[in-house]
Amino acid sequence: MKHIVKILSLLVAISAFWIGLLQAAIVPRTHTWLLPIYFVVSLGCYGLLMVGIGLMQFPTCPQEAVLLQQDIAEAKDFFKHKGVVDVGSD
Repeated sequence: MKHIVKILSLLVAISAFWIGLLQAAIVPRTHTWLLPIYFVVSLGCYGLLMVGIGLMQFPTCPQEAVLLQQDIAEAKDFFKHKGVVDVGSD
């Protein structure tokens, strides 16, 4: 619930800032009307950047990889003995 409150308060603050710019006419109106579009595009770029950074820093877990390979081998043996699925000859 706290996260929703943070997001809503941020959106209210940004909206208030945008309406203030529209009312004060400090920035030309043509630029002010485009600010929400710039904000959405910037937010999308930020999201893509965070996903890219997360993928670059994705941890490798060699111990977990070995355990996963063991589980796969056990499952193949199990299904091979049951004759349920053709598991291949990897």
